[in-house]
Amino acid sequence: MAVVDGAAMSVDGVRQEGRRLLRLAAVIVAVGLGAGLIGIAVDVALQGLEHLAFGYSHGTLLDGATQAPPWRRLAALVVAGAIGALGWWALRTWAKRVVAVEDATKGTSMPWFTTVANAALQVVIVGLGASIGREAAPRELGALLADKVSRGAGLSPREVRILVACGAGAGLAAVYNVPFGGALFAVEVLLAEVSFAVLLPAFATSAIAATVARLVVPTDPMYALPPVELTPALVGWSFAAGPLIGLGAAGFTWLTRYSSGTRPRGRSILWTMPLLFAAVGAVAMVLPEVVGNGKAAAQTAFSAAAPLALVGILLVAKTATTLATIRAGAAGGTLTPSVAVGAMLGIVLGSIVNAFAPGTSVAAFAFVGAAAFLASTMKAPMTGLILASEFTGMSPEMLVPAMLATAGALAVVYFLERTRLSDIA
Repeated sequence: MAVVDGAAMSVDGVRQEGRRLLRLAAVIVAVGLGAGLIGIAVDVALQGLEHLAFGYSHGTLLDGATQAPPWRRLAALVVAGAIGALGWWALRTWAKRVVAVEDATKGTSMPWFTTVANAALQVVIVGLGASIGREAAPRELGALLADKVSRGAGLSPREVRILVACGAGAGLAAVYNVPFGGALFAVEVLLAEVSFAVLLPAFATSAIAATVARLVVPTDPMYALPPVELTPALVGWSFAAGPLIGLGAAGFTWLTRYSSGTRPRGRSILWTMPLLFAAVGAVAMVLPEVVGNGKAAAQTAFSAAAPLALVGILLVAKTATTLATIRAGAAGGTLTPSVAVGAMLGIVLGSIVNAFAPGTSVAAFAFVGAAAFLASTMKAPMTGLILASEFTGMSPEMLVPAMLATAGALAVVYFLERTRLSDIA
């Protein structure tokens, strides 16, 4: 009798496990599909706002911003500052607290209205030219979807946390068409865990999301680069430039944290954001490349056609306008601004090598600089390298100098961080 009861319990246990796995698989598919639709919605909204703000119908944001009269660039940023100020003041005054994706992966539930409104404001201001990354909005919306669906399906707390991270990565994968980078973002940055339980849903959700988004989101690499070749000078430069890129990344990270920590509280955002956005607009009147999430500035660098003096000026201007936007109180990401800043820093440092040993493409310096800078600001070498590769469609051989530069850059970042922690202790 005991044997029969044990067999019955075993069969029942198998059935329960099967139902649980089917439920988990259904949630994974739902999150991937939903994140893909989110990516489409964000991309369509951004393009519509950019065309409206700068008055163009064809071409890239860089083309539209460059062709728009200076007053229009200023006006777009002034409007963005007014909308952002009113929106975030109201949201932070009366709505529930925004729950960051990182907190959601630790078990905190994300509120529906606050998350959607916060993401919508990000899309609006970036579409109108605000100098901040657009990737935070689809990440937050993807994480929100995963949070609600996985909790509603009765998944375990660990499964909910994993799916929230996967939803965020899938949102990133969808809006930028970077399936591998989106999956790695969930695994390396949000969860910091490499296991079957993490890799399977991360890969599946990002792949599904990117496939769905391709119905609308462009499938070509985000940045067009001229042909590049691996040269001995590039390899040697990457080894030497890595620590310098790491210093720049550490400084940029510290400045963004400081700007975020000193952003206006309460009603002061009602005048601080419009004023700082107007200042960004004034810069955009002279340098249209600074508008938007960083794509325009990065494309200028990757094209390898801009004069070195312009690249140097844009490096300072894009850094300053991004910091000013964060300091104004805007929510958003720093992924694409980091790509732009890193690419321009790579060109500036690479010009030293080309002055003595010409022959290396400027675009190659830009790619290596962008990859190492992004990996260092994210503190995620695999994610940074893969995202830079997917953004540019770069050949695998160019990962060699990028890996060398990333290793040197991260070594400096971690050294500075450990030194700072030692001083605090």
